[in-house]
Amino acid sequence: MTVTKKQSLVRLMIIAGAVILADQLTKALILAQLPLYERIGVTSFFNITHVLNPGGAFGMFAQQSPAVRQFFFLFVSSLVSVGLLWFYGQVAREYRFLSMGLASIFGGAVGNLIDRFRFGQVVDFLDFYIGTYHWPAFNVADSAICIGMGILFYHVILNKIPEM
Repeated sequence: MTVTKKQSLVRLMIIAGAVILADQLTKALILAQLPLYERIGVTSFFNITHVLNPGGAFGMFAQQSPAVRQFFFLFVSSLVSVGLLWFYGQVAREYRFLSMGLASIFGGAVGNLIDRFRFGQVVDFLDFYIGTYHWPAFNVADSAICIGMGILFYHVILNKIPEM
């Protein structure tokens, strides 16, 4: 079912807005309630741990100078966000599920971009592990990006991406 342009924009605002709001609220709680590097054990495989990630996914570029990281991540995140909005505009009216994934990616990108503007790094706190093997800590924005990417890959694998 094709929707109007206005309906697709409302979908974008609701999904991306919910991701940004949830991301920033959870990060504010962590910043206010949990000192840096402290952890709260939740289960035998999950902690809430306050860490700051100066790099990208999995700490990429964390060893670069702060000025290089700041420029790189602000530039790339802004560019990706603009590209996502363009792609969303191309597919949102006909590809509802794909547009939901793109809105999730956009919301996550903006959530982490806010941290980069505010702190020069990203607040992470979700810490999953098995024994002594830890997955790199992440946050709500990262989760939304991963879910959105999963939806995008689903469309790519099934060849349900419109030709541009």
